[in-house]
Amino acid sequence: MARGTGISLYVLGGIGTAIVAIIALGTCFVFAQTSTATILGVVKDTSGALIPGVSITVKHVDTGLTRNAITNERGGYSVPLLPVGAYEITTTMPGFKQAVRSGINLVVGQEAVVDLTLEVGAAAEQVTVTEEAPLVNTTTSSTSGVITEQQVKELPLNGRSFDQLITLNAGVSNSTSTTLDGNQSNMFSVSGKRPETNRFIINGIDWLGPSATGQFITPEGASRQLLGVEAVREFNVLTDTYGAEYGKRAGGQISIVTTSGTNRVHGSAFEYLRNSVLDARNFFDARIGAAPFKRNQFGGSLGGPIKKDKMFLFGTYEGFQERLAKSSASIVPGTFARQGLLWPDNPLGLPAGTPVPGLKPAMLKYAKYFWPSPSTPDRPDGSAISYSNPLQPVGENFGIARYDYVISSKDSFYTNLTADSGLRTNPWGGGGGGDPNFNQVQDFNAQTLSLKETHVFSPNLVNIATLGYAGT
Repeated sequence: MARGTGISLYVLGGIGTAIVAIIALGTCFVFAQTSTATILGVVKDTSGALIPGVSITVKHVDTGLTRNAITNERGGYSVPLLPVGAYEITTTMPGFKQAVRSGINLVVGQEAVVDLTLEVGAAAEQVTVTEEAPLVNTTTSSTSGVITEQQVKELPLNGRSFDQLITLNAGVSNSTSTTLDGNQSNMFSVSGKRPETNRFIINGIDWLGPSATGQFITPEGASRQLLGVEAVREFNVLTDTYGAEYGKRAGGQISIVTTSGTNRVHGSAFEYLRNSVLDARNFFDARIGAAPFKRNQFGGSLGGPIKKDKMFLFGTYEGFQERLAKSSASIVPGTFARQGLLWPDNPLGLPAGTPVPGLKPAMLKYAKYFWPSPSTPDRPDGSAISYSNPLQPVGENFGIARYDYVISSKDSFYTNLTADSGLRTNPWGGGGGGDPNFNQVQDFNAQTLSLKETHVFSPNLVNIATLGYAGT
C-alpha cells in the first residue's frame, strides 16, 4: 500500500510589514480560495455616483454566519473566503434606504460581482431585491465549470460515482480503461493531459488515490467508485490558467466541497439493487450460463443544528456490496494429459494413451487441484479450454462527518473527516492470467482530515488557517 500525507497552511494577508502595507492600502488580498467563494462589487446611488463608507452585512442563509465590510473611497467592497451556499446582503448608510439583496447562491471558487444601488430616504425604509449573482466570471482568467448540488443529486450515475460528472465540462474526456485482470478505474484527461496529472481537493485538502508509477491518481475505493454522493455539495473543475492557490499538478484541479449541517434538519436513506436476473449471457458462457451478478448500495445521511446559528453537524454513510462473476477462458491440460497419458499428436510420435515416460504417478493428483476441469474436447497439442465465471466479491464502507462552529462574527471553524475501507478479491491473481485458482485480496484504506479556522481582523484583512492530513 502507498501512504501519503499532506499538511498545508494558508495565510491570507501578510505578516509583519506586509500587514502594515495591506492596512495602509486598504486592499483585501485573497489567496487559497480552493473551497470558498467571494462576494465583491460597488455601491452607487440612483445617479450613478459612488458611495464610500456604506456598511455591508453578508449573511449565510443556512447557518446564520455573518460577515461585515465597509465600502472604500471608490465605493467598492469585498467579502472573501465565504462558505458556499445561499447569501443575503444588507446595507446601512445614513440618508439612504436600507437595501436588501437576496437570492445570491455562491459556488466553489466563485468571485460573485454584486453591485448595489441605494435610494435616498430614511434608513428605516427598506428596498428588497431578489436576484441571483451572475455566474460569468469577470474577475479571474481561470477556465472552470461547476457541477452543482442539483446535478450531483439528480443526474444518473452508474455505481453512484460522482466523478463521472467531470465530463460535463468542455475539454474533459473519460480515459477509463479495463485492465487484463478485469479491474476498471475512473480516469479522466483534462485538456489532453495525462490522468496522473489531475489533482483532487476536498475542502482544501489533497484527496489521494492509489499510487500509479509513483503518482497519485483518481481517488477510489474497493468498488472502483468515488462514493459519497450524499455528502457532495458541489465541485469545481478548473482546466486552464488557474490561480497560484492551485498547483502541484499540470492537469485539472477538481475542488470538492462537502455538505454541512444547517439550521434545518435534513437527511436521507437509500438502497439500490442491481442483479443479473435480466442479463443476457456472454458468448463464452454457452456451457456455464450467464455470470451471476448482485450489487447492493445502501446508506443514509443526517445533518442539522446542535445549537441554532452556532454549531452544526452532518454525517453520511454508504455501504457497497457486490458479488460479480466475470467470464474467463483458460488453457488447461486435456483429458489425456490429466491422466499422465500422451495425446494423439504428441511430439514423441508414440501411440495415444501411452504413459508419459518418467512421470511420477503421485504428481497426477495435483492436476485436478491446480487446473479447472476442461470444458471442451482436447486440442491437438493435448490442452483444452476451461470456461469459468468465478465470483469477484467486493465490500466497501465509506463515511464522512463534518462539524461547523460559528464562534463569533469574527471567527468560524470547521473540521471534516472522510474514512474509506474495503476489500476486493480478484480471482485471477491480478495478473490477467485467467486462472481462478489463485486469488488476490486487495485491501483499500483511505482517510482525509481537514481543520480550518477563519479569523476576520478587519473588513480588509482576513486570515484562514488550514491543517490537513491525507493518507492511503
